[in-house]
Amino acid sequence: MSNSVFNMRWAEIIIEALTRHGMKHICIAPGSRSTPLTLTAAKNNKLHCHTHFDERGLGHLALGLAKASLAPVGVIVTSGTAVANLYPSLIEAGLTGEKIVFLTADRPPELIDCGANQAIRQTHIFASHPTQSLMLPRPTEDISAKWLVSAIDNGMNLLHQGAFHINCPFAEPLYGETDGAYEWQQQLGDWWHSNLPWLSEPLTNTVAHISDWYFWRQKKGVVIAGRMNEQDGQRVADWAKMLGWPLIGDVLSQTGQPYPCADLWLAHPQAQDWLKQAELVVQFGSSLTGKRLLQWQAQCHPQEYWVIDTIQGRLDPANHYGRKLTCSIKGWLDEHPAQPRGTWCDGLLALAERTQQHVTEQLQHQFSEAAVAHQLPQLLAPKGQLFVGNSLIVRLIDAFAQLPAEYPVYSNRGASGIDGLIATMAGVQRATAKPTLGIVGDLSALYDLNSLALLREPSAPTILIVVNNNGGQIFSMLPTPEKTRQDYYCMPQNVHFQHAALMFGLQYEAPKDWLSLLNVVEQFWHNQQGTLLIELVVDSDEGARTFKQLLDEVGNL
Repeated sequence: MSNSVFNMRWAEIIIEALTRHGMKHICIAPGSRSTPLTLTAAKNNKLHCHTHFDERGLGHLALGLAKASLAPVGVIVTSGTAVANLYPSLIEAGLTGEKIVFLTADRPPELIDCGANQAIRQTHIFASHPTQSLMLPRPTEDISAKWLVSAIDNGMNLLHQGAFHINCPFAEPLYGETDGAYEWQQQLGDWWHSNLPWLSEPLTNTVAHISDWYFWRQKKGVVIAGRMNEQDGQRVADWAKMLGWPLIGDVLSQTGQPYPCADLWLAHPQAQDWLKQAELVVQFGSSLTGKRLLQWQAQCHPQEYWVIDTIQGRLDPANHYGRKLTCSIKGWLDEHPAQPRGTWCDGLLALAERTQQHVTEQLQHQFSEAAVAHQLPQLLAPKGQLFVGNSLIVRLIDAFAQLPAEYPVYSNRGASGIDGLIATMAGVQRATAKPTLGIVGDLSALYDLNSLALLREPSAPTILIVVNNNGGQIFSMLPTPEKTRQDYYCMPQNVHFQHAALMFGLQYEAPKDWLSLLNVVEQFWHNQQGTLLIELVVDSDEGARTFKQLLDEVGNL
């Protein structure tokens, strides 16, 4: 039997087994060695196939699909450096919990370390970053089909979060005959006619119960809301309000941030004095953004500190005395109901409201990076979603804006890199088919420029705002010498994005004032299809300067 035939039969079991675990999307890059996987995925009618020519962007496309669909997503790439380009997205998935199955085609063992073309050492190339790894042998009839399907199922059953790396060596010929070898597959019998895994390992879902909750809920508590979905965000906000506990909501919390502009007022001496009274801090979700919040989180000394998240691990860089509760947020809230009580710290809410009013007074007549961040809620599409980039813009939105409760917000805040942001946004849009607004900086856009190709035909109106402050202006906040800062940190590129939009067939606008921006966005949501790239050219270090200025002013309110 030819290798081309048996490679296909081997790949068919791999792909079919993965679909039995809820995988509906798979992302494919071009390549010869991955042909058995690609052809098999393309003909499997349970899968929606996505393609991209850039493997780094492809991995982030899968990340976005997994974020929004809450289901496993597959990735197929060929051998060699194509595999290495998946590293950033694989690392991010490990930190933020999305389930992604990376299927990396490989040369067979006899072609490794002997000068063969496009052959690198791929075995465990991702080190400790995948949650699960399976280094398959080259396809052979000497190995039972039952072993192969069981190995895939076992890895998926154990994949509660993060990446599953399956390395798949294939020997040539990769092309040619495709019929035959069905006898080997028939070891699996009626499995082919079902939709169930060969090996099932039911997961026991439990909620980490606090037996003395009735005692703790009478304490002076503070709630920190990190990254969570929109339903959980509203539940947490309602729960904290009933308890009378202040809620400090991150930009990704989807709580409505009832104590807005926290990254400003947390620097106020009175706020710090009030918060010292907290006897219990309960944090829901991880990936906190604001520097002042992270500083307070590190320095607070409650009687106990609890972290509640579906993601495993400590998730507390300050290593407080307390409890890590790994379970669903909804399940935990249901098991630990709030007892209606009055707010124990009325002054804190008043300070937050004064801070927000001051920010509005300072920014409402500006057209700047800080002003756009503050007024971003006015640009959101009805029944849409928001994707926020990293670096300076996410910090400005976190500090200046009050995003609506239960409005979906996505970002890559695990490793907080600027790689793959446009591709991740494209994956989020494809998974939900919702109108999508994304906002990134100019260096982030340049870093993932190839992925503008993924925004050509969105299923709903999509807007990408590129805030062009000419470089990595988050580094303007560093106390480094000005010349060194510009040459080695900010690195201004002096580029504009009109021709990039034209090259990829996207619509383009560059409004010069706030009303023009608002008008362009509102008209696009109501009347247009496709993708609109909006470039906002702003003063280079204005955002960082305004942040510092408002931080000083709020400290004296």
